[in-house]
Amino acid sequence: MGRVSTRTGRDRGPEIRLDDVAKRIIELLQEDGRRSYAAIAKSVGLSEAAVRQRVQRLLDAEVMQIVAVTDPLQVGFRRQAMIGIRASGDLVELGDALSAMSEVDYVVTTAGSFDVLAEVVCEDDDHLLELLTERIRTLPGVTTTETFVYLKLNKQHYNWGTR
Repeated sequence: MGRVSTRTGRDRGPEIRLDDVAKRIIELLQEDGRRSYAAIAKSVGLSEAAVRQRVQRLLDAEVMQIVAVTDPLQVGFRRQAMIGIRASGDLVELGDALSAMSEVDYVVTTAGSFDVLAEVVCEDDDHLLELLTERIRTLPGVTTTETFVYLKLNKQHYNWGTR
């Protein structure tokens, strides 16, 4: 996988440096997460066992995940939204509290007019209203929220490769 440097950030572990083979494995799995280890091995010039070990190390280091990505509308969730949150106090604690909510699938601490952005997936508008009023707006430090309701999912891809 490459060597691990000593640079760390408050929210990140050690920086992982990927060699060209690890990068290619990631790119192949981004194209098709069901690609066999044998097919990957052939593409990168390693044994199937070596590819299996490298993939496991990438998963263990949380460099990547292999998941099924769905269209929420197709699986019963009728409301998706991005919530911009302005807050005072500890943003790490706020991010952790939001991350613990099952409806929240994406949380980032930001610079700009919002302190935190949280993407939510809800069954319907009533569910979104309950989530906002009873659970998010009542979190310690939350001062205001602004909700951006999704009207259409135009693009959702995770195949940006590596650098």
